[in-house]
Amino acid sequence: MQNLLKKNLLVLILVFFVIGVIIGKAIDDYVSLNSISNYNQSIIYDVQNNVQELIHIKNPSDIISKRNALVSYIWKDKVFPTFVPTQIEKNISDSDFIKLENLKQIDKMTIKMDYNVNSTAYLFLPAKSNNQLVIYHHGHDGGFINGKKTIQFFLKNNYPVLAFSMPLTGMNSQPIVELGNEGKIKFISHNLFSHFDSDRFSSIKFFVEPVAVSLNYVQQNYEFDEYYMVGLSGGGWTTTLYSAIDPRITKSYSIAGSLPLYLRYSQADIGDYEQILPDLYRITNYLELYIMDSYGNNRAHVQIFNKYDPCCFADPAIDTYQNIIKLTLKNLGQGDFSIYIDDTHKEHKISDHALQIILERMKE
Repeated sequence: MQNLLKKNLLVLILVFFVIGVIIGKAIDDYVSLNSISNYNQSIIYDVQNNVQELIHIKNPSDIISKRNALVSYIWKDKVFPTFVPTQIEKNISDSDFIKLENLKQIDKMTIKMDYNVNSTAYLFLPAKSNNQLVIYHHGHDGGFINGKKTIQFFLKNNYPVLAFSMPLTGMNSQPIVELGNEGKIKFISHNLFSHFDSDRFSSIKFFVEPVAVSLNYVQQNYEFDEYYMVGLSGGGWTTTLYSAIDPRITKSYSIAGSLPLYLRYSQADIGDYEQILPDLYRITNYLELYIMDSYGNNRAHVQIFNKYDPCCFADPAIDTYQNIIKLTLKNLGQGDFSIYIDDTHKEHKISDHALQIILERMKE
């Protein structure tokens, strides 16, 4: 009996020892994670005092110079595109969109580019139109069919919509290209684009040229009063870059699209090839892109971040740059910049709340 009690006592001691080790490890991990979090936050807020030094736009001529430098980099010393899409098909039938409300017709545009990295855009023309075009650019998770709800929202509010998908997604091509010693490679990822880049070619054109040439066609064939641009995720990034190089876009709205690089302390926020390409951001950093998006008569740029976004850019430390950009625009004399944090959901999307914000801002 005594031996049994001793054995039970030893078992209890062993159990409590194991529990103590587990709890100790958990506390250790918590402290470590908390330290990492505090470390990251300290990096963020230490940088805050130097953000102004990252901005090299002091007057309107600086914006023109940077815009010209971006165009030269993207199209390699060629001018901004003046041509139109390779192929236009009017009034097509697409079963995925045929039941959209207030839809008069769909025109399909095909934009052929180098290495057969081609793009397809749809122009949704409403039966009742307010004559203000919304360019909608979807992100990485498939084609603009996945933005059908957003397209329908704008159509119901009488906006024509010109819709795009990111390169290699949706209806866009995924070409097979021979890469010398690497053989024939199917391009399914933006990160492969670096194989094309040289002093004579930039793959960044794949992201913005479809918008430019499609807008050229629209401008030549329609008399819209305004051009707005809205993008989700990678499409939000495209919205940010494109609006900086094309002042025809008066108001632009990026949802979960980008952050300045100094705020990307999570792996999920780093992004693909296009988000972190050194040669591109040596010309113009993100802070300067936001200013260029915003600057001009009746121009504005709005960023919307999802507070609980499971993908990326969740609840960022916007205080480190929002007011500095506003102050820069005030000194420049034109333009508006705003940031909204959407806490109404826990998804990577453009929520109903965000759409209402965009609609209200468009009507201002």
